Amino acid sequence: MNSTDIRIGFAPIARPTFDLDLANAMTAQVHAGIAQSYDVVGSRDLIMDGDAIDARIAELAAADIDMVLMLQASFADSAMILQLAGALKATPLLLWALPEARVGGRLRINSFCGINLAAHGLRRAGIGYDYIYAAPDDEAAGGKLRDFAIAARVKKQLAGTRIGRLGEHPEGFDTCRVNHAALKTKLGVDVAQFELAPFFARTRAADQRKVAAVTAALEARLAGFDGMEPEATRGTLSAYVALDELAREENLSGMAVRCWPEFFTDLGCSACGAMSLLSDAMTPASCEADVNGTITQLILGWISGEPAFGTDMVDFDTEANQAVLWHCGLAPLSMADPEIQPEATIHSNRRKPLLMQFPLKPGRVTIARLSEATGEFRLVIGGGEMLKRPPAFTGTSGIMRFDSGAAAVMDAILREGLEHHISLSYGDHQDVLEALARMLGLSVLRL
Repeated sequence: MNSTDIRIGFAPIARPTFDLDLANAMTAQVHAGIAQSYDVVGSRDLIMDGDAIDARIAELAAADIDMVLMLQASFADSAMILQLAGALKATPLLLWALPEARVGGRLRINSFCGINLAAHGLRRAGIGYDYIYAAPDDEAAGGKLRDFAIAARVKKQLAGTRIGRLGEHPEGFDTCRVNHAALKTKLGVDVAQFELAPFFARTRAADQRKVAAVTAALEARLAGFDGMEPEATRGTLSAYVALDELAREENLSGMAVRCWPEFFTDLGCSACGAMSLLSDAMTPASCEADVNGTITQLILGWISGEPAFGTDMVDFDTEANQAVLWHCGLAPLSMADPEIQPEATIHSNRRKPLLMQFPLKPGRVTIARLSEATGEFRLVIGGGEMLKRPPAFTGTSGIMRFDSGAAAVMDAILREGLEHHISLSYGDHQDVLEALARMLGLSVLRL
């Protein structure tokens, strides 16, 4: 995510009985620092009375901001921050307090005491917030601001997002159940239901010029593509065209697809390759109609700016601290090890194309899951390294080494009764996910 696309509302609060020269100088530093990386609404002028806070609230309310940064430029009581936070209640709030130089003389700004009053008032009012306590040029503070700002933008993007659900989850796969009301209430996400039979008719009527263009691109990209059963392969690629068109027409940010058995029995092809292509184009797709999995992939994609992958964990080696992450063949092609050409293949059980086959590229990864295993939403978060290894199984797979150890991860999955799908993206995004969970009022389970 590009930070310059994030809009921060800035509100420096102070009291005139403290050292305003120092408060102004430090405010100018903070304002200049954030203006280098973000779109900032609100001047660096200190807010010290009711008229000033009213004016700043009106300015920020009209500006479609992603978050508010309240700088405690000097001590002030909690009245102004409570007024601002109450007026912009749905907007994530970050408090910033400034350290005091211990020079043996006057307490010049008393910023920490001010933010302490603010935190108490916000807590009693039931208004969420996070905080920074650091000098204006502190690198760690900049990192925390970045994590908070990205999480704030994701929270805003989720509100009003539509996920398409094609068919129902398979019987016995309660891990893929969808809770329409809770998703709308907690995340602001709508789920649009579509049925398989009309979609299959649409697939059969797909524009074959578009299918031919996709075919030509894959012929150059996938080894063994020409050896696939032509009619079934055309079915998979027609399904991709139909899914892509449906997502655009219905303003869908992602798709959760009932991929079996009907794709094989009624359409005569696999859905895996179609979902791989869709995810690679930044419209995440999950198999088995797993809406929560699709939402998790969407979140990871927004944070990282790259496609995410919904996968199973299928094998653990606790002594080597490794686990195999695998799915039939729907990982986005951009996740392939660059030293190995991806292959076209058939489904290992149903024997129909088109699937992608390759080992996942090595690198730092984040795993996550919007989980409802307890009956309430929470965010499952973990991290580790994807290792450079040969494929463990057919399809798309990778071998991961966990930060917390494979034994601990396996134990948490089984004792907590977590869903069998986990979402994966490259990079370390755990702190952003933690910040997002706090904004959404979700508890966090660390793997």
